Amino acid sequence: MSFELETASNRESLRRVAIDPVSRVEGHGKVTLLIDDAGEVQEARLHIVEFRGFEVFIQGRPYWEVPVMVQRLCGICPVSHHLAASKAFDRVLGVERLTASAEKLRRLMHYGQILQSHALHFFHLSSPDLLFGFDADVGKRNIVGVAAAEPEVAKQGIGLRRFGQQVIEATAGKRVHGTGAVPGGVNRHLSTTDRDALKAESATMVEWARGAVRLVRRLHEADPERYFHFGREESGLMSLVRPADGALELYDGVLRMRDADGSILLDGVSDQDYHRIISEEVKPWSYMKFPYATHLGPERGWYKVGPLARVQNCDRITTPFAEAERQAFRDQANGSIRHGALAYHWTRMIEMLHAAELIHDLLDDPDLIAGERMADGQRGHEGVGIIEAPRGTLIHHYTVDENDLVQWCNLIVSTTHNNQAMNAAVRQVAKRYLSGKELTEGLLNHIEVAIRAFDPCLSCATHALGRMPLQLELVGPGGRLLDRLSRDG
Repeated sequence: MSFELETASNRESLRRVAIDPVSRVEGHGKVTLLIDDAGEVQEARLHIVEFRGFEVFIQGRPYWEVPVMVQRLCGICPVSHHLAASKAFDRVLGVERLTASAEKLRRLMHYGQILQSHALHFFHLSSPDLLFGFDADVGKRNIVGVAAAEPEVAKQGIGLRRFGQQVIEATAGKRVHGTGAVPGGVNRHLSTTDRDALKAESATMVEWARGAVRLVRRLHEADPERYFHFGREESGLMSLVRPADGALELYDGVLRMRDADGSILLDGVSDQDYHRIISEEVKPWSYMKFPYATHLGPERGWYKVGPLARVQNCDRITTPFAEAERQAFRDQANGSIRHGALAYHWTRMIEMLHAAELIHDLLDDPDLIAGERMADGQRGHEGVGIIEAPRGTLIHHYTVDENDLVQWCNLIVSTTHNNQAMNAAVRQVAKRYLSGKELTEGLLNHIEVAIRAFDPCLSCATHALGRMPLQLELVGPGGRLLDRLSRDG
């Protein structure tokens, strides 16, 4: 699907609406809308206006520094970058299989990351919109409002995130920007003290996660039409799956891609071969690229990643409670593929439950406490690491010279994969809710809700909490300012 106007000749006659900046997401972006004289939205774009440059400034650095450096991309999902880079440099070292202790410790770290990030996004950033309504008073539509109206929900959301951070701290050394994974393995075991402390709470975390799924499921069932149609644009789906049985796989696996109807297009693609199936398009109005399935081309080959893709792309989930919820999610849609943006929240909570179950089960494994931490192999010069970050498929690709220095790097982060999908959701919501309407804060929030559903990490920065600062201007064909709406942060 293309989001360009069919003819460029009439662009000057259209009104331009700008939302700048979009906040309560990671990083800085803006939305522009072009509206014709009839009030119909003709064009909608989400612009990512930051430039990070990590792919360039790690060139020339020793490869063993990179897993610590690249996690500075993000304060919310540093573990994902830390592990993806470590996996890539495992390959550079010729390590195709980690020791049992190293893999389980990395997995535990990653499941803690999934748990804390999903809890943060849903309870702190998205639940106010869902619980109080998109048009609710802005003074109530925040985590403080949730705590006042739903104290138990807020308490459990904060507790789930805190527990996930404790898992990360126990395995990586710090809650943010730890150093637990190294090329070839890990540099620490889990202490018995940390294990026992986590075990004492893990069953409670599973129950709280089950409650979160029930909450978001009730919201969907109370307003199925909105949750089905809001921000709905059909596309393909892509994620890792377990090669043996197609199960949901968050740490390691093979790439699978489905079309919009659910038919499998590609399956069993090795992480080292991602570049054979994915291409990236550049557009002049965004610093983010637009990935697509190479064999379909940029117009038909764009896809979604993240919880909504993963839960529908896999054949099953390996933990019982999460699998039961996956089945309930499918049953409500009669087995068809869901594409509405708000369905991300339901699947995000299913994954949070899955992570809580995995942590609970894994904490009994003796390999976390003792065992070989490092593996070796035949040294090479290139490696790819792919992991399912909270927001979706994350790809790190490096080449290293004979002096152990990074020569080249390519990073495709989760939000880059979702770039076209977010633009599609913005366009659909703008046309459906803003066309012909007077600008109001509540209507603007509809666009933000659509973007927020993807949990985008626009610059892999930290979450911003609070009121979203916005400034919208309507400009007539002659350049005269017709209307302005501003809101401070």
